[in-house]
Amino acid sequence: MAKRKPKSKSMAATADLHELYEDSVQNVTEQCQFVENVFEEIRGRSPSGLREDFCGTASAAAEWVGRSNSHHAFGVDIDLDVLQWGRKNRVGALPKSQRRRISLICGDVRHIETPPVDVICAFNFSYWIFRKRAKLREYFEAVYRRLGPQGVFFLDAYGGHAAFQELEEEMDLGDFTYVWEQAKYNPVTGHMKTHIHFEFPDGSRIRKAFTYKWRLWTLPELRELLLEAGFRNPTIHSEFTNDDGDGIGLWFPVTHLPASRAWIINITAEK
Repeated sequence: MAKRKPKSKSMAATADLHELYEDSVQNVTEQCQFVENVFEEIRGRSPSGLREDFCGTASAAAEWVGRSNSHHAFGVDIDLDVLQWGRKNRVGALPKSQRRRISLICGDVRHIETPPVDVICAFNFSYWIFRKRAKLREYFEAVYRRLGPQGVFFLDAYGGHAAFQELEEEMDLGDFTYVWEQAKYNPVTGHMKTHIHFEFPDGSRIRKAFTYKWRLWTLPELRELLLEAGFRNPTIHSEFTNDDGDGIGLWFPVTHLPASRAWIINITAEK
């Protein structure tokens, strides 16, 4: 009797969650370029040291040290497993000369001490994990203390009237489909629960690959908290878009945004 061929594994079973995440929501090359451009506009010189808070796989920190021999970076995250993945797959892939200029640290971003740096960044809305005003202010104050004398804090935020809804949106990325779900939102507290799912051409899927319990912070709240923490000139940066509404990687400071369905912005705050 002929043996049956072993059943091939589905695309979902063989996928790497961290690779999927980066392919879906990160562009560290554009991120680091934005940081360099804006810092130089503000300070009149190039930045050197960067600390990536909530760094996850530390892809931005790894990108940073590869952009210049004068760059060094710290990555801080509370999740040891994802840090180890980043240490192996991102930092481990760097040349030795670059590996010497990057340090990954496991711990709470509010309490980890690192030498002063020019830039601290908290992208991908990661700081929204602080759902109480006092906790977020504590974090902003910690950032302020750990920046150098001419330091600049970089973070991002999203909003628009769709941000306050419970919804599910898909984005076809060719090899897979990225699904963003806002599963729960409480207008009284601003607390929300969101998921990232992935779907594949063979019909397999990964449900709740990532889950976040956040507070949906508004821009007036964030600007007020940054000022209370000691920062100067909290500035909103919006991205130029093409005719299809897709960002083209060019950002400009704004004092007004249209009351649109959805937007993503960057924020800078100066020490």
